[in-house]
Amino acid sequence: MNQRLPLVAGNWKMHQTIPEAKALAGAIVKGLANQGVEVMIAPPFTALAQVAEVLAGWPVALGAQNLYPADQGAFTGEISPVMLK
Repeated sequence: MNQRLPLVAGNWKMHQTIPEAKALAGAIVKGLANQGVEVMIAPPFTALAQVAEVLAGWPVALGAQNLYPADQGAFTGEISPVMLK
């Protein structure tokens, strides 16, 4: 039977500006590479695109903190699947 690697995930909540998030993501990919665990980070929505660029080519998954099921509408503060894609 194949044993799954442990998953280490971090949700950054409302921490990190975009430059700080990029720096932290860079440190994570360098520090956690090949450690025998799966890694996923969920930075604030405002930094998702920039952190995705930092993670490109690294085995670190990118997650979102929030998803509202409607594609669009007057849902203040919500993030749609279309926006995340």
